[in-house]
Amino acid sequence: MTTFDERENAFESKFAHDNEMMFKAVARRNKLLGYWAAELLGKTGDDAEAYAVEVVKSDFEEAGHEDVVRKVSGDLGDKATDAEIRAKMAEMLAVAQKQLMAES
Repeated sequence: MTTFDERENAFESKFAHDNEMMFKAVARRNKLLGYWAAELLGKTGDDAEAYAVEVVKSDFEEAGHEDVVRKVSGDLGDKATDAEIRAKMAEMLAVAQKQLMAES
């Protein structure tokens, strides 16, 4: 195997790893967002956990994160604006990435 082939394989492996980590971070972000929204809705315990899972599942409806914003926004009503939800999503993505890095 040539050096070029080794570098190509290394880049492909890194790309696959980075994509897997981003997928996990986004799923964790959505779960953390679900816990935040559940708290605003007054849900606790198993109800909060079930709601967080619903938020994670809502991300599989379409590409991007607008499906998650729509779900949480619809559930929260006037308790949070779309801008607040998006800001919380950004905050939770950073938290999720830090958590995943700490676990690896």
